[in-house]
Amino acid sequence: MDIPLLLAMAGLLVLSGYFSASETAFSTMNRTKIKTLAQEKNKSAKIAVRLTENYGKLISTILVGNNIVNISLSSIGTIFFLNMISNESLATFTSTAVVTVAVLIFGEISPKTLAKESPEKFALFSAPIMNIIYTVFTPVNFLFNAWNKMLLKVFKVKNETTVTEDDLLTIVDEAETVGGIDEEESKIIRSAIEFNDLDVHDVLTPRVDVVAVSVDASVEEIHSAFRKSGFSRIPVYKDTIDNILGVINQKDFYEHVMLNHRKVKTIIAPAKMVTPFMKISDLMKLLQRCKSHMAIVIDEYGGTQGIVTLEDIIEELVGEIWDEHDEVTEEVVPISENTYEISGALSTQKLFSLLDVAADDDEDIPSTVAGLLMKESESIPAEEDRIVYQNLIFRVLKTENSRIERVEVVIEPKTDEDEEEN
Repeated sequence: MDIPLLLAMAGLLVLSGYFSASETAFSTMNRTKIKTLAQEKNKSAKIAVRLTENYGKLISTILVGNNIVNISLSSIGTIFFLNMISNESLATFTSTAVVTVAVLIFGEISPKTLAKESPEKFALFSAPIMNIIYTVFTPVNFLFNAWNKMLLKVFKVKNETTVTEDDLLTIVDEAETVGGIDEEESKIIRSAIEFNDLDVHDVLTPRVDVVAVSVDASVEEIHSAFRKSGFSRIPVYKDTIDNILGVINQKDFYEHVMLNHRKVKTIIAPAKMVTPFMKISDLMKLLQRCKSHMAIVIDEYGGTQGIVTLEDIIEELVGEIWDEHDEVTEEVVPISENTYEISGALSTQKLFSLLDVAADDDEDIPSTVAGLLMKESESIPAEEDRIVYQNLIFRVLKTENSRIERVEVVIEPKTDEDEEEN
């Protein structure tokens, strides 16, 4: 009887290793890859997806199966060594020692280590077999599921399985690190994830940079504004830029006004008026629905704060879009490892994200670097002025008409006190 017992122990040890490897594979596999394979008609992947949708029952199946196998292995091991050794105490001790070591090495550590290296492959291999065991253990799973629900009610445990924005950003970082996506793809995905966090005031063209024309302007003046700016659309105002009537299109201007001598008023298209606190994702949908390319941003006093175009919004997703009329100016130029030259109009949100700066949630942060420097200095900085914010040292490089154009920023290493405060 010794050989059948030995074969039974070997078979149970294999099953123990199978259950342990399956537990590791199903818990660490990349579910996105498995779902992709399932969409490509892979039968094992479809079964794996279905099993993981009821993950609690799957784990119950694995644990029950593994315990049954290990208990059976221990019992048969005791019988085997009792047949080999006449001394009952010695036989029991030997059985316990040998079975424990064998289960640890061949039933736990080794299979889990191997499964962790290729969890998707083992999950695909295991899925059809596990599906049969899962079906057989349905009554047992029902009892354990009822027990689990009772425990959750008694201890009031909340299920927090929602994937957050930070989780997605971490996944993108890992995918870029292991080579699944390149740097440019990572930037686009990050921009898409953070897209809903941006407000209109983060991307608008400020009032001082808006090129607009009066409704009473001559044809020559409007033509000159189009030619000098290179824009295809220009806002039209009456009396003051705070009273914008709408937008004129360059194509309509040349075709209807310059060639057919129609009045400028007849080609003014209505413009959407929006607040600076509107989400750019909502604005993009609004512009698409209205078949418009420009919106006028109105401040809290009813005046014109600036304009925002569809191109401004799209640039938040794909980066700067330059055409033949644009003057190319880089927002961020690396100088050295901890030094950058930046634009004064750069969004503080982009700056903090680039330099890994955590702003205080209770602090009212201006939307641009220029605004931040004015707030911190409580004045209009001049060239060569230095302003310190947290561990960042700013030096104003260029100003024009009291406007901060270019700034140098140096990242100082954080001290232990700074890290404790954060």
